[in-house]
Amino acid sequence: MAHLKLGEILIKQGLITQQQLKQAIEVQKKEKGRLGEILIRLGILTEDDIIAALGTQLSLPYAQTADALIPQFDQELEKFISEEFAKKNLVLPLSKNMSSLTCAVSDPLDLIMLDNLKRLTGCTINPVLATRTELIKAINKFYSVDKGKDGKTSMLGDAVQDSYTQQSEIAPSKIEAAESAELSIDKLIQKAGEAPVIKLVDLIIRQAIDERASDIHIEPFKDKICLRYRIDGALYQIPPPAAHLHLPIVSRIKILSKLDIAEKRLPQDGAITAKLEDRTVDIRISTIPTVWGEKVVMRILDKNAVPLELSGLGYDARQLELIRKSLKTPYGLFFVTGPTGSGKSTTLYAALSETIDPSKNIITVEDPVEFKIDGINQVHVKPEIGLTFATALRSFLRQDPDVIMVGEVRDLETASICVRAALTGHFVLSTLHTNDAASAITRLLDIGIEPYLLTPSLAMILAQRLARKLCAKCKEPYEPLPEQHGGIKFKSDLIYRAKGCDECNQTGYRGRSVVSEVMPIDDAIREMISEKASYIKIRDAARKAGMDTLFEAGLKKVEEGITSFNEIVSVTNV
Repeated sequence: MAHLKLGEILIKQGLITQQQLKQAIEVQKKEKGRLGEILIRLGILTEDDIIAALGTQLSLPYAQTADALIPQFDQELEKFISEEFAKKNLVLPLSKNMSSLTCAVSDPLDLIMLDNLKRLTGCTINPVLATRTELIKAINKFYSVDKGKDGKTSMLGDAVQDSYTQQSEIAPSKIEAAESAELSIDKLIQKAGEAPVIKLVDLIIRQAIDERASDIHIEPFKDKICLRYRIDGALYQIPPPAAHLHLPIVSRIKILSKLDIAEKRLPQDGAITAKLEDRTVDIRISTIPTVWGEKVVMRILDKNAVPLELSGLGYDARQLELIRKSLKTPYGLFFVTGPTGSGKSTTLYAALSETIDPSKNIITVEDPVEFKIDGINQVHVKPEIGLTFATALRSFLRQDPDVIMVGEVRDLETASICVRAALTGHFVLSTLHTNDAASAITRLLDIGIEPYLLTPSLAMILAQRLARKLCAKCKEPYEPLPEQHGGIKFKSDLIYRAKGCDECNQTGYRGRSVVSEVMPIDDAIREMISEKASYIKIRDAARKAGMDTLFEAGLKKVEEGITSFNEIVSVTNV
């Protein structure tokens, strides 16, 4: 922006002539003052003309009314920019996202002021344009308003914070055209609040829930939007809305999740609570900037769709007995392992639900809290303010807990506190990213946990995957031949494979089931931990004690007609 001059921008856009610019400069030499103010005083342009021109030229969003300039009070933005500085320099803080501060300014070419603002706040400045008149109104309103006891107000006002309860009745193809390159925040809010866009976003979410999707992906490309649902672990293309609706759709989602609609350069995270008839669904929102615009991923957390009970996840009777026996022990470490998307969190919640008792104090620390459960004290980590897993755990130990759940053990510090808590009489549940149960032990030893601490504290390790269940309406029986399956002989004369029908959208699968290794820590395994034995020796010892490997557990589900051989080979990487 350093080489640009306001006069050149206005001439380039055809808003003034060279003669009018010359006239304004002559007046400026005599009377001093800013060129823009002189053009307004001479009646050549209006404030809106200048702001719109700057917004278009510099690719900056602009607000045409003070109502669009409503800062997020719950971020205590007045501590970043004082009232005196704001009024002197005509700048208003709107929102903060990581190290980026979105501010409304009237002169984006005042590089000295912007540099001073960057130094003052320690943040990168994300400017939003506004006229001097509207900015002065917004500044006076912000710094004089009574913020109330909790210091909070909505980012965009009550008018655009309407509840998410409308029933969809239209299809994407019926949405009317909208402008694709709109920069005005006012118009962006207006477009996002129009009935067709509201209904379209509503339809996208409702259809995803009806289809049992866990995630919604809204991806912009050059001339189209790509809309995909993740169902039973796989992504499926859905007929998308028109490309020009991308910006209003993203803005609508941002408004609902209280994100900064002016910030398009940095990733943002938020949440929506959607009320659908007789139930409430939590939706996590994540946005990232791509070359064609912002991509949005919406994670659907529907407790009604996911059974938070161990008996409903797919464990066999023996595995359930071992898990429940372990959960009844007064202290120890209980780990669930597996790659991302293997259902670890769901299993952890289901296991935790089994421990709920009025006589117990149960505390969790999670990133983020996925399901809110009555009777449990849940804490969401916030690393940006120093609330990490480790710091939360240290505080937990002073909260007289009986059961502690840690979302994930990521480092030595967190692992050490978990082990210490288990050794001092607490039952600790957590997750690890390892391929099988035995590898979890070597992972804990590798990150620095001493064997003499791990041996007495470890109680149970589950390793799991999620296998798609065959559609009950169309699964196809066939006689398995050993040469078809790598020489494996099945106990059943018939097993099943996927076929496809309307019920399962021609995929052949509907729903998922846990495939798991359940490894209780017995005396033989404790001795091997003390000797730092390899994970292969530990796995072999567990198998001798009766543990099924992931593949063996999967083959049982194939024989029971729950899933297919190809699916088990796929999820267990055999």
